[in-house]
Amino acid sequence: MPTDDFSGHSPVDIALIAELARAAGDLAARMLAEGVRVEQKTSITDVVSAADHAAEDLVVTRLRAERPGDAIVGEEGTADSAAGADVRTWYIDPVDGTYNFVSGLPIWCAALALVAPGAQPLGAVYQPSADELWVGGPGAPTTRNGTPVEPLADRDLDAIALTTYLHPTTLPDDQIREPLLRVLRGAASVRMLGSGSVELAAISAGRLGVSLQVDSLPWDWLPGAALVTAAGGVAEVVEAHGHRWHAAGNRRAVEQVAALLR
Repeated sequence: MPTDDFSGHSPVDIALIAELARAAGDLAARMLAEGVRVEQKTSITDVVSAADHAAEDLVVTRLRAERPGDAIVGEEGTADSAAGADVRTWYIDPVDGTYNFVSGLPIWCAALALVAPGAQPLGAVYQPSADELWVGGPGAPTTRNGTPVEPLADRDLDAIALTTYLHPTTLPDDQIREPLLRVLRGAASVRMLGSGSVELAAISAGRLGVSLQVDSLPWDWLPGAALVTAAGGVAEVVEAHGHRWHAAGNRRAVEQVAALLR
């Protein structure tokens, strides 16, 4: 009798990552409703709130207790030295889209990924404003609130919406601006929602077409990339013009994006 191949991710892991994503998102939403302290990190648009720290602390505390042998990396400072080596590693973005979050915009989420040696990532994304919990990875086809999404079908770039982000400070850089413009000109439409994981979750369900980001950090990339691949799409990192370009969507569109980048 065939068995599910979870490739290092057990059903218990799948349940845990879903529970943690929802718990982190719910905590951040409660703190937002009560009023949160906000600080700048590197610029006026790169901000962190008390909710980011509290939600990351919640997830880390649970994982230290329930997965003591695993490594943890979080956007807000958690960084185990063994992460990324021959150990299972959890990546946490407690509030992805913090600028939206503190500005009263509903497009933000809690996002987690679990990477086991030799396996594709397992991801979970929870968007409290929509009450949508997305989970997917190897052996676990992507679901939205427990219902499987339709497998992604191949579509051309010129027939779909592309999501991306271009910070104003990168505009003078020809090695970013020019390749990105080539891709943008090939898409049917362009959207910038301000939360990469929300965008990637939407792509896994066919709501948007393909995502392209430059030099993404693992907590921004891995949770949503897992959802896209578990929905039958692809997630690739393309080395071009001195940068790492992260593209995810249906296979045909990603291939077309990669060709335009190069």
